[in-house]
Amino acid sequence: MQEKKTYSLYIPQGLKTRREIFDGYAKEEFYKTMIMTVVGGAVSLLLYLFLENLVVSIITILTAVMGSVMMLTKDISNISVVDQVGFMIKYLKRQKKYKYKYLEEWK
Repeated sequence: MQEKKTYSLYIPQGLKTRREIFDGYAKEEFYKTMIMTVVGGAVSLLLYLFLENLVVSIITILTAVMGSVMMLTKDISNISVVDQVGFMIKYLKRQKKYKYKYLEEWK
């Protein structure tokens, strides 16, 4: 009798397809963070012009930078907080009621 050879499929997990600065954070996320830094800087400048309080404007720009890094960093499943919110918005916009009209097709 011959022995049966069994072949198993090995699928590696956790392979990175792009070069990352740190886990889950690559060039694409870095560019988005830079955009948020510019927006946060503009808001910070406006706050400083109106309130004339340097501490509030510094906290505003630091919060924009740290918040964007935290929300754009991808987890093990390669999904970030921003991606999750996008998925939820897309789901809410989708059609949920399907009206059915019965027709006698088979007479």
